[in-house]
Amino acid sequence: MIVAGLLCACSPSSAPTAAPAQSPASAQPPVAESGAPVAADVAALNTRFDPARDPAADLAVAQAEARRTGKRIVLDVGGEWCSWCHLLDAFIEGDADVRTLVDTKYVWMKVNYSEDNENAAFLSQFPTIKGYPHLFVLDADGKLLHSQFTGELEADKGQPKGYNRERFLAFVQAWAP
Repeated sequence: MIVAGLLCACSPSSAPTAAPAQSPASAQPPVAESGAPVAADVAALNTRFDPARDPAADLAVAQAEARRTGKRIVLDVGGEWCSWCHLLDAFIEGDADVRTLVDTKYVWMKVNYSEDNENAAFLSQFPTIKGYPHLFVLDADGKLLHSQFTGELEADKGQPKGYNRERFLAFVQAWAP
């Protein structure tokens, strides 16, 4: 029975528009026997914007990890096509204080938005996005706490292209648990 369930879970799903919208709370995360999300699944949430990933299933993993660790969730909506998305990744990776704060307070989850997969059904539960990347802060139960237009976190004109450290840190600290 377990094998049959695993085979069903791994079979290809229908097109996003044909699939019924799945409530984030109803999705079941991959978990180890201890009830904790599998470490590889948690790490994969922030690897890259992947049109093949299922954001509802990913959110279930993020929720389980957030509950286990007392963190909040950030949905980072963007795509591999998005230069500002890559700048945000480089900014977070390149600043030890920012990286530490993000890692200790949040489960960071990338949600793909691209021509290959707009994830329209999943994203329809959130406010309209003005531009990419866009960040949604959720509590451990998946409840929306804040919608952040990242243009407000960018460096000032006349500065090198990227993000403003003080504004970004203030954002991350303001919504931390």
